[in-house]
This record gives sequence, C-alpha cells and structure tokens, in this order.
Amino acid sequence: MCRHVGYLGPSRTVAEVLTEGPHSLLRQSWAPADMRGGGTINADGFGVAWWPGGGETVAAYRNAAPIWTDPAVVGILTQVRSSGVVAAVRSATVGMPITADACAPFTDGRWAFSHNGRIDGWPESVAALAEWLPAVELLKMPALTDSALLWTLVRRRLGTSSPADALREVVAEVLEAAPTSRLNLLLCDGAGVWATAVDHALSVRVDDVTAVVASEPIDDRDGWVTVPDGHAVEARPGHVAITELTTPTAYREGR
Repeated sequence: MCRHVGYLGPSRTVAEVLTEGPHSLLRQSWAPADMRGGGTINADGFGVAWWPGGGETVAAYRNAAPIWTDPAVVGILTQVRSSGVVAAVRSATVGMPITADACAPFTDGRWAFSHNGRIDGWPESVAALAEWLPAVELLKMPALTDSALLWTLVRRRLGTSSPADALREVVAEVLEAAPTSRLNLLLCDGAGVWATAVDHALSVRVDDVTAVVASEPIDDRDGWVTVPDGHAVEARPGHVAITELTTPTAYREGR
C-alpha cells in the first residue's frame, strides 16, 4: 500500500531524506511497520521530488525497480541538495501497471503529490468523477492508476481551491463514490506540506526549523505525533495543524 515522506527544513541531500534514520523510507520499502489492506513490501518502484535552490519549480526522479536496487540512491542523489523533498516507495495494486510513470510523486510546476492506499472498486467506482474532467486532462494522466487519477483531480482543484481544500474535496468525493478506499494523500509545494489520513497510517513531527510528514516515523526522535484516521494535517517548520475531515465512517454507513 506504499509509503511516503515529505520533508521541509535545512538543506540536505535527497539521499539523506531517503536513507537516514533507523526506519527510513529505504527501510520501509522492505520492512514496513504498518502496511494495511494487503502487501508486505514496497518493491514496485519509487520516486523522489525536490525543489532545486529552493525555487518554485520541482524536479523529480522515478524508477520502476525497487529502491534498494537503484545505484542513484547512493550515487547521484547524494549530490543533490534541497530544503524540500517528497519521496515515495510503491506497492502496486494487483492489475495496475508497474512503470516509472506510475510511481509517485507526481509533479507539475511547484507541486508534488503522493498517495498511499487504493480506490476501492477501481475503476468503475469513480468513473463519474473521471467524467467531470476535461478529456485533455485524462489523456495527460501520467499512468492509468488510481493514484494518477487522484493527482489529476487534485491538480484540477488547485487553480481555484487552497491546497488543504483541494485534498478535502477530493477525499470527500472519492469516499462518497468508493467508501472503503484508503486515501492518504500528500501534497507539497516546497514551503508547506498538506496530507490526509484515511484508513492508513500517518505521522508528523515539527520543530522550529523542520517539518516531516511520513507514513511511519523515520527515526526515534521525540515529537512524532500520530495523525488520527479521518484527519488532515498541514505542516511547515514551526507550524502544524491537525483537523478533522468529514468522517469516513459516515460515508461507509451510507449517510
């Protein structure tokens, strides 16, 4: 069901964000502590995004191979530094393509997006939501996966909604269509991180200079807070806010 992390803070190498800590994203790829809804490892690719020079345009690297097999992790990515990093390792839902383009984070302009979980009943359950999108946006989807559709829905809303509202709106609409979906969404623009916890694990740690949002705590430092199911988090260095989403169980009970 994938794992992801969003980091904001002092400039560091991309490789450090991937590998440092006793429970780093690299370790979570083969020894996750809280996989839900199937899967034991995250071996179907990985991706990482960063903001070169603290700029407004994101750069990205993806590979369909397991993260532990890619020499870039201990090679070129040790030479790339950024004050903002989003990274993800993938456990593909059965039947979905295993390609680099299907690996999060998905990017556009200053935005990077990741999804842990699955849309229940894909693709029939959300066909009506896809019909709401212009045909050109469907044709530009990076892959034919539930995560890519979620990104397309979120990106469409970012033109008129705040990042927090864009995630909330998409989560509410998808849960109404597919109530047992797992929707941990993570969105970052290099200055802030917004995420949701819906039927999947999520934690956050913030201090005066650093903010980290992750599927699982990546280290043993004090300050990690579990984001409750059915909640959203907004984080940046020196600030964190956890707020309730529309209760997922309300959708599951047909209300």
